[in-house]
Amino acid sequence: MQSFLSQIAQTYVVEINWLDRWQVYQRLQELEIPCWCEANQPLTVEINSPAAAVQLWSVTQQFTAVRQDLISTLKRSWQIH
Repeated sequence: MQSFLSQIAQTYVVEINWLDRWQVYQRLQELEIPCWCEANQPLTVEINSPAAAVQLWSVTQQFTAVRQDLISTLKRSWQIH
């Protein structure tokens, strides 16, 4: 299964505010999602599974979404469960 996932891995450039880029990079590293970021360059992320895609979305939302939107999403999640 791992060899299949490595065959479908894709690399994405993540456009994010340069002030937040380092924090997003560090969090993705903690989640063991392959990524790299050179000085004055955008963050590049390798997505090799649906879980990694969701984690990337979640991490970027933490830094880019309006606080009220995050609260609303969390409340909806609690209501579903």
